[in-house]
Amino acid sequence: MTSEHPSPPPLARGAAQAPDTLHDVALLDLDGVLYVGPDAVPGAAEALERARAAGMRLGFVTNNAARTPQEVAAHLTDLGMPADAGDVITSSQAAATVVAQRFGDGAAVLPVGGPGVAAALRDAGLRVVDSAEDDPVAVVQGYGRDVGWTQLAEAVVAVRGGATHVATNADATIPSPRGVLPGNGALVGVVSTVTGQQPLVTGKPDPAMHAECVRRTGARSPLVVGDRLDTDIEGGRRVGAPTLLVLSGVTTPADLLAAGPEARPDLLAEDVGGLDRPHPGVRAEGEAWRCGAWVATAGDDGLELRRTDDAADGGPEDDGLDGLRALCVAHWAATVDRGAPADVRAADDAAREALGRWGLAGR
Repeated sequence: MTSEHPSPPPLARGAAQAPDTLHDVALLDLDGVLYVGPDAVPGAAEALERARAAGMRLGFVTNNAARTPQEVAAHLTDLGMPADAGDVITSSQAAATVVAQRFGDGAAVLPVGGPGVAAALRDAGLRVVDSAEDDPVAVVQGYGRDVGWTQLAEAVVAVRGGATHVATNADATIPSPRGVLPGNGALVGVVSTVTGQQPLVTGKPDPAMHAECVRRTGARSPLVVGDRLDTDIEGGRRVGAPTLLVLSGVTTPADLLAAGPEARPDLLAEDVGGLDRPHPGVRAEGEAWRCGAWVATAGDDGLELRRTDDAADGGPEDDGLDGLRALCVAHWAATVDRGAPADVRAADDAAREALGRWGLAGR
């Protein structure tokens, strides 16, 4: 392992100022960030109010295609987070834009999913049909609680008949108060398994979703905020947008530690309150990495973490995540230095042990 780190890993840079003063728009995921199921994440409403007071505009971005923007905005408003339909960007809208650009105004499209899918298609100037016998040029499949065998069978017939299969997203799971539940990706897999064709995915992390967000919000310096590494964070990284990972949803510290280069966030916070406070950086100290009072090393014997007497850098006060930040950067830097492959889950045992020793694993 080399002691030189010319290009700091993601998360190492931090943010000397609060993100809501550095970025004009926050592109906020919903499930796991602002609410889980029917309930708001504690403190989310107050955090958004502070961000708006600082001059940051908010875009509410969701891969969940079931509901219309009007329904999403109404739900957010009911939870104490005022929103207009124009502030909401759904994966159905991104899919509709892609289909309209590819096939033109008035093209026949078969929707599969909740009412948000069909509404987005109509708003994009496309003709919504109900059956494969209507010769649709595309099938757009999004999440819907009532999607069943009949809709899936119709989609299979249409795709086998030549229609392009478009998925609003490929999220295998969705969060709920009861734990993870099947997401759109699970049902998309049914159609693709039967047809033998992989769908065109337009939601996060595909750049089409980010393009839709920028188009609708007019963002010049957006910050992508989410709880999922494989959609929110990877999506931001694929288009070069800074990202903030929150731990109020599905991602665990162990998941973050094992993340490949394509899914490593720039910033980390317990929840969306991370918008209005500075984020500590992680700096190299020889072969070790320091964040505040925490120092982490990654060697042949695994990951080690220790707490020093003081932060020694005058950075932001520890929000309880400095140890995790140091561990992640030490681990990621070591995999780069050693030329390790992107899949670093071979180090999971050592990573989980290090997290557990310091009470970081169960956040």
